[in-house]
Amino acid sequence: MDKHFFVSICIPSYNRPGELRRLIESIDTKLINDVQIVICEDKAPKRTEVRAVVEDFIEQTRYNVKYIENHENLGHGKNLRECIKQSEGEYVIFMGDDDMFIPEVFDIYFTFLKEHRNCGYILRSSRQLLKDGNYEYFRYYKGDQLFSPGVETYTQLFLKSVFMSGFTIKRDLVKDYTIDCLDDTLLFQLYLLAEVCLQYPAAYCNTPIVEGVGDGTSFFGTNKKEKGLYTPGVLVTNNMNFINGFFKITNHIDTKHNINSTNIIKNELSKYSFPLMSYTRGLGRKHFKKHCHELGEMGLDCTIYFKIYYFGLLFFGEVFCKNVILLIKKILGRRISL
Repeated sequence: MDKHFFVSICIPSYNRPGELRRLIESIDTKLINDVQIVICEDKAPKRTEVRAVVEDFIEQTRYNVKYIENHENLGHGKNLRECIKQSEGEYVIFMGDDDMFIPEVFDIYFTFLKEHRNCGYILRSSRQLLKDGNYEYFRYYKGDQLFSPGVETYTQLFLKSVFMSGFTIKRDLVKDYTIDCLDDTLLFQLYLLAEVCLQYPAAYCNTPIVEGVGDGTSFFGTNKKEKGLYTPGVLVTNNMNFINGFFKITNHIDTKHNINSTNIIKNELSKYSFPLMSYTRGLGRKHFKKHCHELGEMGLDCTIYFKIYYFGLLFFGEVFCKNVILLIKKILGRRISL
């Protein structure tokens, strides 16, 4: 296998030809020969349209593009592994096909990666396009940061890495992980993070490099492993099966490595549970209370912050509380550290 690429941008594609075009056209590095683009199309109804988008892009671009059409629908987790299998770069960067790179910052990240080649995992900052056209920025520390391998690093970076786009990890360290019992969590990248961060240094880049657009339809629940757990077209982050997926991964890691990380992650998820709670507030108080009760039964009501979010949302509503959090983040220049 040729390993002259420094990064492989790995895109698990499913049924979003227009969004995929936007993504691949947003890749704007000057270091073209160091980049490989790997697209694994997962046997979706719009396969022909996706193929046409990729073929058109290949005709116009100087990037090395590797396009794979899976013989069967693999689902999210297995398709991530297929992307890794097909990639040839030193690092793989996962991208959701409905997100994009922020213009003119890729080479800044490139430089950061080359300066931290001893690191197995890189946490990147990002931004999310909001409905009003503004951006919410996700910066987690005051500046770039290095982390030693171990449980503390794994648990610190775990929940900060749920958003898949821009997820960056050394290919050689994860290419042999073929475990499939966590595929229904839709969070396979977090399993890879845990394995790598327990054994190798990690780093955080404070420059946002990717933009979450999220205007594509959710297709989770289509694959046979996901059916009955998720409903296509419905947001998954408030689905109890999705939330339980965090602990399915941490319990697996705890058993394998004889550690106790699940309670740490549960405590962290409680402190930052606002996104898990806020969406259901718009569905009415009855639905909101029921949802929060279910979160409590999972043990997420273990911090004062959970209660603050609950009563804030209950009495003041989603929009007001969200605006308060955005204002605090804007003043601090990063996510609130709890």
